[in-house]
Amino acid sequence: MENFIVSARKYRPSTFDTVVGQSSITTTLKNAIASNHIAQAYLFCGPRGVGKTTIARIFAKTINCQNLNENLEPCNDCESCKAFNHHRSTNIHELDAASNNSVDNIRSLIDQVRIPPQVGKYSVYIIDEVHMLSASAFNAFLKTLEEPPAHAIFILATTEKHKILPTILSRCQIYDFNRIKVDQMVAFLEEISHKEGVDYEKDALTVIAQKADGAMRDALSIYDQVVSFSGERVTYQKVIENLNVLDYDYYFRLTDAFLQGDHSNALLIFNEILDKGFDGHQFINSLSQHFRDLLVTKDQQTVDLLEVGAGIREKYKEQSSGASVKFLVQALNIANQYDVSYRSSMNQRLHVELAMIDLCNIDTEKKKPVNPPQKVPQQ
Repeated sequence: MENFIVSARKYRPSTFDTVVGQSSITTTLKNAIASNHIAQAYLFCGPRGVGKTTIARIFAKTINCQNLNENLEPCNDCESCKAFNHHRSTNIHELDAASNNSVDNIRSLIDQVRIPPQVGKYSVYIIDEVHMLSASAFNAFLKTLEEPPAHAIFILATTEKHKILPTILSRCQIYDFNRIKVDQMVAFLEEISHKEGVDYEKDALTVIAQKADGAMRDALSIYDQVVSFSGERVTYQKVIENLNVLDYDYYFRLTDAFLQGDHSNALLIFNEILDKGFDGHQFINSLSQHFRDLLVTKDQQTVDLLEVGAGIREKYKEQSSGASVKFLVQALNIANQYDVSYRSSMNQRLHVELAMIDLCNIDTEKKKPVNPPQKVPQQ
């Protein structure tokens, strides 16, 4: 049986052009290589799974390639490239600062920095989770970081930039990585599905991308999990079942009940949601997101802020046309207030049910008949 390779490893980008969602950073680094303006130290900041270590490895491979092509991408034929591709390169050194954060670890690294590379021009030192270094280790590292040998380049990666000492920041070129957008993730997952021969529904891939919250590595891990569950066809229903995600249909049904002032139906739908094992706090938070999405759908200028699949988008357009902006703003305020006070409530189910009742009452107040003023009998 052939060994399975997870998608996050199998489809990890190997060139700048294949990196998803970080075009400004890859362009800057390629221009620096083209003009030979390579810095001595870089700091890559951003959330997990957005490509910090991947781009660091690609950068190390590219600056050591002996035959770059016209697009400044590695040739994959020279000795340096082959060593990188087979994970035996002596030009790249990775240190996990989370588990190697002492002064002794840094001193060992400093001793290693003095040794020039055997093949290629540069030795690249990638220090992951650099914010985990102790204060003493940072201080021991300062001098080497400021004046490294000509062959040494440091790439520091962190998810918590605010924990890095200012003295370290001042010695680095700082690159802030973006969370990867939902549509970019969906496009990449579609590409992988075609290569793997997996049939899919686009709405299903959109749910996976939303669940990943901007991290491509998380999206690929979730994708592998869903494919294992669904087989050769990834559908929307299979995805929400496997990931325990609440179907959009519940939010559309609830909003219809709120617009009609139907307290009974709203409470029954909420009871159905609880019976499926969903948390009340998570539900009220997601309901706020639903009202927000309906609000941005009202205006053509903001409709692009709606990160859902094409099928769900049409449902949002249809429902938003029947809800006034005033209703949606009031609904957002009510849902937000109940979200904030949820944890302090003694009876949390009743707390959310009161939110349902308040939401049903938004439009019913306006529909009450106005009684004409009573005439005051004259004395």
